[in-house]
Amino acid sequence: MTADKSENTQQVSSIGAGPLAGVRVLELAHIMAGPVCGLMLADMGADVIKVEKANGGDDTRRFLPPQINGESAAFMMMNRNKRGIAIDLKHKSGREVLLRLVKDADILIENYRHDTMQKLGLDYAQLKAINPALVYCEISGFGRTGPYRERGGFDLIAQGMSGLMSITGPDHASATADGEVTPEPVKVGPPVSDITAGILAAMGASAAYASRLKSGHGNRVDTSLFEAAISLTYWQSAIALASDETPQPLGSAHPLNAPYQAIKTRDGYINIGAANQRNWEKLLEVIGATELSNDVRFADNASRMKHRLELINLLETYFRARSTDEWVTCLNDAGFPAGPVLTIPEMHQDPQVLSRKMVTSVEHPTAGHVDTLGTPVKFHETPTQVKRAAPLLGQHSREVLTECNYSEQEITQLLASGAVLASDHAGSA
Repeated sequence: MTADKSENTQQVSSIGAGPLAGVRVLELAHIMAGPVCGLMLADMGADVIKVEKANGGDDTRRFLPPQINGESAAFMMMNRNKRGIAIDLKHKSGREVLLRLVKDADILIENYRHDTMQKLGLDYAQLKAINPALVYCEISGFGRTGPYRERGGFDLIAQGMSGLMSITGPDHASATADGEVTPEPVKVGPPVSDITAGILAAMGASAAYASRLKSGHGNRVDTSLFEAAISLTYWQSAIALASDETPQPLGSAHPLNAPYQAIKTRDGYINIGAANQRNWEKLLEVIGATELSNDVRFADNASRMKHRLELINLLETYFRARSTDEWVTCLNDAGFPAGPVLTIPEMHQDPQVLSRKMVTSVEHPTAGHVDTLGTPVKFHETPTQVKRAAPLLGQHSREVLTECNYSEQEITQLLASGAVLASDHAGSA
């Protein structure tokens, strides 16, 4: 924190646990990538103030269904652990509120189009003049430089252009259709470029903040959905850069190891990970197929990769003899990595998920009891927690304005002018 922050601000910022307790973050972001960044920082204890447009707020509020008592489940998932203020940044007084918030902020997150913040007078150059120690974190479709810098970005577009969709989907090598078949491109189920960009941004902002603690200087952090998606192609890019091969979809299989994929059992599928020679030999012992160790087609990983389809067909004759649960127990007891393919609801009930508190709950002012995902990084010395439900639009506006030393009269004037919106459910809950 900067030395000149008010006592009131420090008191509020230190409420939460976590390694970033005392760090104040302004989140001027919407939908997915930016809110993921804010979510990661909030989970680690930062006081994240979500700054929404007064006219309707984050568009994710309208991602319906599903809803809980009229509140968007998607919005509540992405924005728990944050406080919220609603500001009309096109209003002169609204912009002044934001500038006052910036003076005491450590990190600012934004994921608007390339010139939006500049037009509002809120780009890095202008805010750096107000707060030289500010870490200004930008998340865009393609980055703030380069020939695509002005393009808008969506997860689907990033997945396609990064090559991810060219390596996702059914195994081409196992296709049995007559003639040449060009299957429909398949995207990865979750919006992985959005989520990964948010995580990378949180990592970058944290690194810039750590650097600031030593140098006293702020920084500008710039990442994108496109680069986030590209970073997920490490194995396939290694193959393409080192050879003349163009990686293809492999279903659940691994591009460099075999057998490392889902295999049919008597009642479903099991994922097995024979990622090295020792695990391969252990697998054969457990399933009773030691004769395959003498088959030259499967002598080493290179041979198994070359004859992967033949190998999987042979292994399935063994795995079909027992259920998925039986094989999971048998293989794990032998120290071999294996696991079932769960649905999302099944995952939510898994004992390891519950033990690690990856499903938890919060109380929301209007939605009531809301289940949500927990924080995926644990800190033993500075434990984190999900302690606050996603804010209603403008829920903490009055509270935040008071922390910025606005008087009651000034707050009343800001609300009356439309520069700031406050919820009827004002408060810190």
